[in-house]
This record gives sequence, C-alpha cells and structure tokens, in this order.
Amino acid sequence: MASSHQASGVVAGRLPSQKIAENFGDLHPAYTVHEASVAADRCYFCYDAPCMAACPTSIDIPQFIREIQTGNPEAAARSILKQNILGGMCARVCPTETLCEEVCVRETAEGKPVEIGRLQRYATDTLMAKEGHPFSRAASTGKRIAVVGAGPAGLAAAHRLAMLGHEVVIHEVKDKSGGLNEFGIAAYKSTNDFAAREVDWLMQIGGISTVHGKGLGGGLTLEGLKADFDAVFLSIGLAGVNALRAPGEDKNGARDAVEFISELRQASDLSKLAVARNVVVIGGGMTAVDAAVQSKLLGAENVTIAYRRGQEAMGASRFEQDLATSKGVKLMFNVMPVAVHGDGAASEIELEYTKIEDGRVSGTGETFRLAAEQVFKAIGQNLEGQPEGLALEGRKIKVDDAGRTSVSGVWAGGDCASGGEDLTVTAVAEGRDSAIDIHSSLMG
Repeated sequence: MASSHQASGVVAGRLPSQKIAENFGDLHPAYTVHEASVAADRCYFCYDAPCMAACPTSIDIPQFIREIQTGNPEAAARSILKQNILGGMCARVCPTETLCEEVCVRETAEGKPVEIGRLQRYATDTLMAKEGHPFSRAASTGKRIAVVGAGPAGLAAAHRLAMLGHEVVIHEVKDKSGGLNEFGIAAYKSTNDFAAREVDWLMQIGGISTVHGKGLGGGLTLEGLKADFDAVFLSIGLAGVNALRAPGEDKNGARDAVEFISELRQASDLSKLAVARNVVVIGGGMTAVDAAVQSKLLGAENVTIAYRRGQEAMGASRFEQDLATSKGVKLMFNVMPVAVHGDGAASEIELEYTKIEDGRVSGTGETFRLAAEQVFKAIGQNLEGQPEGLALEGRKIKVDDAGRTSVSGVWAGGDCASGGEDLTVTAVAEGRDSAIDIHSSLMG
C-alpha cells in the first residue's frame, strides 16, 4: 500500500530499529502494585463525585478506587467493566484530562488530579490477566440480533446483548475486529496488540459470532438483515474522509491521516514504514496529533500541524497538544491549505493565513509555503453513502436518546450516529444503552 503513495524523499528507516522501538513504547507505563496503592490513596472518595458525572459510561470511580485501595483490583475491574466493557482500552485512550481528571477535586485544589485512567488500567489489566470472563450469560431468549461493525459501539452492544441472553452475529467489513481501537489510534497508546487481545477477551462471554469481509452495501442490505434477525444495530463508523478541496491534493505524498495511522498500526516492523523529511498535517483533532507525533517518532525532521482556527478551538486536548510539542511537532494556527505543489509528488504546501469573523473562517489573501513531501489530511470523516431509508442529521445517522433510527427495528451508535462526541468511551456508552433498549423492545 505504501509504495503507491511514495513521494520523493519519503523513505523507510530514518531511525535505527532500536530507536523506533523506544519511541513507540507505552505512553503511560502500567502502575506497579505499590504505585497503584499510592495513587488510590490520593482519592477523597467524594460523595457526589464530579469525576463520575464526567464519565460518559458513568463508571463509579470512587468505588473502584476504594476497591484498589483495599487491595482488591479484580473487584475494581468488575465495577468498571459492568459499565464499560472496553474499560481496558478506554483507560489507555480516553482523554481523561478533559473528562474525569479535569473535574477531580485534587485537580481543582492542587493542579494534580488522581490518575484515574492509570488506576483503571491497573484494575482491568489485573483482571484480564486471569483465566475466564467476569460475566456470564442469562438464559437464552431465542432472539438473534445483527450488529454491523466491530468497533467499540458494536462490541459493547454485542457483549451486553449476549449477556442478556441473545444470540449476536457481528458483520465486519475489515479482516480484523476492533474498529478505530485496532486501526485508528496511535500505536504508543495501545502497545502489545492490546486492541486485538481485548476483543478476544470480550468474546469469551459466548453467544457472539463474527463474519468478516461483509459490510452495508458490500454484501449486506438493511432489508435483508431485518428479514433475517430480530433487531439490527449499526456501528459502521465514518469511512469517508473529507477532501481538502485544494489543487494538488491528489499528488503522491498527500494522503489521509487515518490511512497512514492504520498502516502504521498494522505494520509488523515500523522501521520499514516510509516517512518524509518534511511532514505537514492539516487538522486540529486527535487524529492530526496522532499522525504528526508518529511521523516524528518514525524520524521525520520537520513536522507541522496546520489548523485553520485558533488554539482554543482545536479539537485535540491541551494534553495532546503539549504531547505533540514535547515531541518536536510545530503547531500553526489560523492557516489553511491553498494548494499542494510538486512535480507529480508533493514537495511543498501553500498555506493562507485566516481570520475568523462571526465564527466563520475566511482567508486573508496572505500566503506562504512550507516544504512538505508528505501532507496528511486529518480534517474529519463522513458517512459513506446513505444507508437505505435512514434519516440523517447533518452527516450522520439520526438517532434518539436510545439509539433508535428512523427505521423500525434498527438502532445505531458510535461515530456514525448523531449526538455525542466521537470518542471510544462515548461509543461504548451508546452501544451498551442501545443494547438495553433493544432488549426491552424485544422482550416487551
């Protein structure tokens, strides 16, 4: 795949293998037993815990931290997983700095929150290392449910439905399950093949089977699924990538950031992954930061994130922005792409300074160029096509609070559905809640 995107100056092996392995080590190494105990001791166990209110999956954070404090991480893990079955991955990738940890009383008082994410990882890792699965299935209901998409929302829905006694068939267009957890987040956030191991562990509940290589429009129709199953849950993500709408964006070296991250996540040897000397990433969200930081870790010399609005409007949290700058990534604000230049392959990007008036971005007419043999587009994704008969809200499938779509018997959740932020933890909450509503509907 890489070769068709190779621009001049985009080469593999910019750093020795050893250095790349170090660069892609765990971003937040796991706690030891003693470190977890010390971290748990800092919790005030607030009665009306603001951290719990800030968690999209409503994990009882004071309870699980108290269970760690009293030396029972397995009980802590069960408290986490009954609310968030992908609690292990969320502990790694959740922007805790803008959710639970931002509102922690310790953060407010001292500027140093209880490290809730790392404590959650300690608990879930401890339990997952043990034999068996912490949950069992209810008696069979005789109902069969189709889940389309094996990302966080689909997996969370499938697990809860299986737990409630239903048979679930997941249809996943890719050859591996996990969705963005497997293909779309930075490698240093999910080391040692954790995403795949978590899927295998989740499937131990039983009652779930997976069919790979089939997606909506690719061998599956909503009508067919409705005829064959008692209910359908769609978690198809956002496969379309927004265009730059700038001349030259089709040149070699200009490509989608999500495609680059996916290639990196699936590579068996990162030292064989090609990267340019000069990289420019267009966008301001987590994907932009993940693409930029990983380019730097692969050995790119000059990496710039170019964002069309000011710093405060950036989708990536301040923690992510600081992570990028600490790795040597340059952040540029109030600039937008005008053209990608180069003879067949990208060599420069032309940017225009922007101004914001009444919330709208417009160009000032003042432009400049940056060297860029690789240009990554991280300016958001969209739904590919319109699934048959489903009402849309903006560029997503319209759903109500329970995840019901405009088509009877069809629910949707995760990035493809309206409402909520595009976060793993939000997708898990939506999958879980839709599963509970599907159960209620089917069982009357």
